[in-house]
Amino acid sequence: MNEHDWDLETLAVRAGQVRTEENEHSVPIFMTSSYVFGSAAEAEARFKGELPGNIYSRFTNPTVRTFEQRLAALEGGESCVATASGMSAILSTCLALLKSGDHVVSSRSIFGTTVVLFNKYLAKFGIETTFVPLTDLAAWDAAIKPNTKLLFLETPSNPLTEVADIAALAELAHKKGCLLVVDNCFCTPALQRPLDYGADIVIHSATKYIDGQGRAVGGAVVGDKKLVGEEVFGFLRTAGPTMSAFNAWLFLAGLETLSLRMQQHSARALELAVYLHDHPKVKRVHYPGLPNHPQHLLARKQQAAFGGVLAFEVEGGKTAAWQVVDNTRMLSITANLGDTKTTITHPATTTHGRLSDQERAAAGISDGLLRIAVGLEAMRDIKADLDRGLNLI
Repeated sequence: MNEHDWDLETLAVRAGQVRTEENEHSVPIFMTSSYVFGSAAEAEARFKGELPGNIYSRFTNPTVRTFEQRLAALEGGESCVATASGMSAILSTCLALLKSGDHVVSSRSIFGTTVVLFNKYLAKFGIETTFVPLTDLAAWDAAIKPNTKLLFLETPSNPLTEVADIAALAELAHKKGCLLVVDNCFCTPALQRPLDYGADIVIHSATKYIDGQGRAVGGAVVGDKKLVGEEVFGFLRTAGPTMSAFNAWLFLAGLETLSLRMQQHSARALELAVYLHDHPKVKRVHYPGLPNHPQHLLARKQQAAFGGVLAFEVEGGKTAAWQVVDNTRMLSITANLGDTKTTITHPATTTHGRLSDQERAAAGISDGLLRIAVGLEAMRDIKADLDRGLNLI
């Protein structure tokens, strides 16, 4: 069978694997830092790129390569570069493709640490960033300058689950000579493939749903052979924000069940969103699966399901929000997401706590906002655990 004819679920289980002479069924872990060459001439040819093969595990490892090829197949990309974390995937992309004097337009509704990366660290290298509302296409257009090289966004956004029109932003970016980079962490290719809508590069925090069990930290960049396969790979080879072989092996196992898990996360999140929407102590629920979500119809068109993350607001600000968090007995109080275990966090003091009050207000992060990443426990137990705190407000 031709791998290109396989459906996503088959690709998630089979793509990228090349069996060794041991003829193993499962993907092996190649825990080695270096590789042996047959001769000095072979070593020279490998280092020059004239002969394919492994050189050094900072940038060539068979287990990592299998993960890269499988994720690229799932996203519909030509190349993938695996990195040590989701943040290192963003950094690698920016430092590989941007230079001093370049300009980035980014959604305002992104992970707080990404804002810090753009404002504090990329700025040191003379790379300027302008932040705009995710769903305001006119604002994106107005923010683009002659030196703008890259548009960056997450969709759905963290934590308010706003949904961007990827195709419209891709058209705008390419009209202005810019690249469109989409962080696909919340949906994964099981629910959304940004490259199909015109995006140039897809970013992943493999730490989240790709792993799916909260075991390992990693990231990935997916795109074409030039931008990713040469430029981003070249940065990784030199700077070394490398994914370990062991973590790649864990992520490969996660990919095998990705489609099943994302459907279940989405189904449970929708049920919880409906429950919270009708709860007398909840002021507002942010979830694209709800018909009153501003981008509900766009999400239905662009995504296979609505994802496992939702946010909701309670009256009473930080005090009330913390009361809900502190009265849970089962939910995990952690800022991570994408786990089989349901997690709860207070974004204003955790994931977005490094932002200024003005930056949080502009991003819509109120003191009464809570984010839930819905796991795979019984919905009855999740609701009961939240009610312990909600009923005390």
